[in-house]
Amino acid sequence: MIVLASASAARRAILENAGVGFAVDPADVDEAALKTPEARRDPAALSVTLAEAKALDVSRRRPDDWVIGSDQILSFDGGLVSKAGSMDEARARLRDMRGRDHVLWSGVALARGGQVVWSDRDAARMTMRDVSDAFLDAYLSTEGEGLLASVGCYRIEGRGAQLFARVEGAQATIMGMPLWPLLETLRAHGALPA
Repeated sequence: MIVLASASAARRAILENAGVGFAVDPADVDEAALKTPEARRDPAALSVTLAEAKALDVSRRRPDDWVIGSDQILSFDGGLVSKAGSMDEARARLRDMRGRDHVLWSGVALARGGQVVWSDRDAARMTMRDVSDAFLDAYLSTEGEGLLASVGCYRIEGRGAQLFARVEGAQATIMGMPLWPLLETLRAHGALPA
């Protein structure tokens, strides 16, 4: 059985839309402990470290299953961004990012029997357009607190697409999981039909 070690609605949608049958068993990982000052210097590697930790946590409970762990890091203005804790913080974040670039690093890992058997990462460069305060307020009002579940305070698969002038990267990577290498790896291990 394939298991997603995440409660993320976006990651569930990625796998569902790809026609992958899976169960959900969210990992219990202390992400803050893994985000050390040294680890934060390499957002690409950190995304994989977090994905591996999540996959391992669930794989230890479910050793016979193929467990997918995934995580995403947002790199902006020389630092890493965490999820906003309030709508006011989300508004401030989007104001700071407008007219500028940021990079989303999505890491993914596959574990079985309490061991990571594979991991990978992918990046997407996002250029936000210089949106008006009125547009931003309307966007936040329409989307609501569900945006707080996204590190970027947007959902590219919906109205959030209107925030951007340019996007370089795969849609699944932007939503939080590098899909194509994961599917290929699941096929190679016999977890999906070839």
